[in-house]
Amino acid sequence: MTRRSATASFAPGAYVFPGGRIEASDAAAQSVATRRPGQSDQQLAQSVAAVRECFEELGVLLARHADGRPVGAGEMAAMDRSSNSAIALADQCTARGLLLATDQVYTLAHWITDRDLPKRFDVPFLVARMPEGQEPSADESEQFEPCWVRPADALARHKAGGFFMIFPTLRTLERLAAYPTVESVLDACARRPGGEGPLWTSCPRAGLLQGKEARYMEHESPYGELALVCPDGQIVHELGWQSETPVALLKNVRRLTAANSGVMTGPGTNSYIVGDAATGYIVIDPGPNDAAHLKRLHQATGGDIRQIVCTHSHADHSPGAAPLQALCTSKPPILGLASLQTARPASHFVPERALQDGERLQLKDDQGAMHTLRAIHTPGHAANHLCLVLEEDGLLFSGDHVLNGSTTVVDPPDGNMNAYLASLDKLDAACAEGDIRFILPAHGHVLGEARAAIAHLKAHRLKREAKIAAAMRQLPQGTPEDWLPIAYDDVPVRMWPVAARSLAAHVERIRQLETR
Repeated sequence: MTRRSATASFAPGAYVFPGGRIEASDAAAQSVATRRPGQSDQQLAQSVAAVRECFEELGVLLARHADGRPVGAGEMAAMDRSSNSAIALADQCTARGLLLATDQVYTLAHWITDRDLPKRFDVPFLVARMPEGQEPSADESEQFEPCWVRPADALARHKAGGFFMIFPTLRTLERLAAYPTVESVLDACARRPGGEGPLWTSCPRAGLLQGKEARYMEHESPYGELALVCPDGQIVHELGWQSETPVALLKNVRRLTAANSGVMTGPGTNSYIVGDAATGYIVIDPGPNDAAHLKRLHQATGGDIRQIVCTHSHADHSPGAAPLQALCTSKPPILGLASLQTARPASHFVPERALQDGERLQLKDDQGAMHTLRAIHTPGHAANHLCLVLEEDGLLFSGDHVLNGSTTVVDPPDGNMNAYLASLDKLDAACAEGDIRFILPAHGHVLGEARAAIAHLKAHRLKREAKIAAAMRQLPQGTPEDWLPIAYDDVPVRMWPVAARSLAAHVERIRQLETR
């Protein structure tokens, strides 16, 4: 890494990777470039520019002789690395019989400027092995203080305040830190078809966290919420969790989070308020019987609640329904599905009316504006679980079936893994049919790219099931207590008691599959 000049127009004083833009002279350098099978013209042009920039800025030349011999120290010393050299790099290489090792340069990442930043870029981050026998030496005009640093060490120095880096550099180092060796990084890149394409692409989004600017990549929990609330990239949305006031997600959708944060509930149970002053409101998941939370829901709606819907009967979702109804003079009906005998005692729930699969609940004003919620029965997490689609806005309220930041627990006998996976498929079909992009879960921020989130969740469950099946084969006479440490070795031990419930659901499903 090198430090940029304190007077640079972009990221002054920041530690960065060497690099620059493609120059007109790079086209001629392709005559001495090497190409691997499948390497595109664009990637080759980018690799040529990367080799030239490393040569000019650091005196590092990724090149070799035609017979494979590396560049000698004497040859390097005789070459002119200045960016305004009268002799182009291609000509210098031709004179010495050198070929640029562009076939060994891979695309690591693709970064696009955050939507709120005025200075734009759209740039690949490339990766290659440092040639043996060479030492970097900064040009002392654009780059200063070249240093070798492990990704984890660079991140630690930045956190300590002595190694300033910008967001794309930080996130790239975080990703690199997960790889143990140079070989593992290059192998991951080379496994892309033809060695093409980045390992990730990101156009970050920014919001506020306790009033301070915070940026996020696509895989991070707040990203989907920022895409929904601030599609054009304005930095106005507060992401910090609080339980005092509703958070506006759309003009007709607000979220009020109950003050019941914990291991099983994350930041708390999300109660959603759908509708507006002209149509009245539907409350989804009133949450626990928390008087302060229910009072806030009543105040946020002006008491004009037309219906109360519970996605399922668990103790952090449905107990608030009856006391919220009692606060309203109109006594809105409580809707949902009744708990079965398989439910735990604390999860007993009987709605005033059962919602039918596919049934629509509508709010309508005098001008014909409408908010339509469609019920989708989704057993699995609980036998009486349902989700809701807000049809006009293409939103899915997923209850506990799809969460943000964690996977839901499937706890037999009320929970069933076969039903859970089938319900995921049902939700995916609903998202495809209704062009639904966003999922509003009962715990955590809004999820974007709904179908991708559902596919990821299903793949995760099946991957976990494969580990459980392997543990069962490894210890055929074992018990769930024996299989748990093997199948959940990547999960903190403190979470194993919770994981044991889903393990039981997977074991039940595995045994059913084996008897077919």
